[in-house]
Amino acid sequence: MAYVELNREKLVFNYKYLEELFKKHNIQWGVVTKVLCGNELFISEVLRLGIKQVCDSRTSNLRVIKKLNPDIETIYIKPPAIRNIKNVVKYADISLNTEYLTIKGLSVEAQKQNKLHKIIIMIEMGDLREGVLRKEFINFYSRVFNLPHIEVIGLGTNLNCLNGVLPDNDKLIQLSLYKQLIQARFNKNIPLVSGGSSVTIPLLFRGLLPVGVNHFRVGETLFFGTDVFNKTWIEDMDPDVFRLFAEIIELSEKPVVPRGELGYNLTGDKIEIKEEDYNKHSFRAILDVGLLDVEDCNIRPVDKDLQFVGSSSDMIVLDLGDNPRRYKVGDILEFKINYLALLSLLNSNYVDKRVV
Repeated sequence: MAYVELNREKLVFNYKYLEELFKKHNIQWGVVTKVLCGNELFISEVLRLGIKQVCDSRTSNLRVIKKLNPDIETIYIKPPAIRNIKNVVKYADISLNTEYLTIKGLSVEAQKQNKLHKIIIMIEMGDLREGVLRKEFINFYSRVFNLPHIEVIGLGTNLNCLNGVLPDNDKLIQLSLYKQLIQARFNKNIPLVSGGSSVTIPLLFRGLLPVGVNHFRVGETLFFGTDVFNKTWIEDMDPDVFRLFAEIIELSEKPVVPRGELGYNLTGDKIEIKEEDYNKHSFRAILDVGLLDVEDCNIRPVDKDLQFVGSSSDMIVLDLGDNPRRYKVGDILEFKINYLALLSLLNSNYVDKRVV
């Protein structure tokens, strides 16, 4: 059975790096765990880091987190669905919001559960995903702050996730100014400006993060050491907290060119035949993992001599060339994976999860 492995030592290494970085800049931060898809084994490892705050976009995942540690502060990091308000109030101490009707519903439900529900109001800063329009923000806030059982603890924004709009000093200064405007106009304290995510971290290195931005929500950089802004890796972090391992279930020397009339395959592609490949043979390995689990474009063999041939629902085929390493049936091959690969693999019930 294929499996995903979490390396505890590497996770701790990356966490300590980010904890020191944010502490140096007086920034609070929460770990975004949505890529872990509620897996108790991996979430337990994250909670062991000593984090104070966890962010997730599924209440089912937050339920797991509260089960493992009822005292951890949890944030629901997308605008809640009205039909899910009960669970949001039950499992999230804080939620990100953009709709007055939803916040009103949270107020009613928080009263029923005898809770004070905290919210961060998201402002649209250009990426055109969630966020209250800036021209409407003052009026929006004036309607929200009188709602019972609701406390606005911060303003926030999301960038890069939909249209790839990058954070910059100007946008984040504007976000910080909205906090000052609200505090002056309504005499209300707003402690958090949640303008940071993995893509914002490089601004810290370049001294371009406004002092007012004091809260980050970080997942990908913790788990992969990625510099999302520049689409590379942060030099002092480890990119291999997670690895995929898959077993060879068949290995044979076969023709390179398929035989017969060619149609479209499972993924809707039609294979193009290279004339120079006729009469060639190579060793082909079939692995016990497929498109139901992960797309091969999001994984990369550690052995750089291995080449992808293609994938079907349950199997991936690799070209081993002359098989110089003498792989055989039953051998385990190791793969580097990216964020999207981990997200797919953690959603698959057919891939085992392990910690080393």
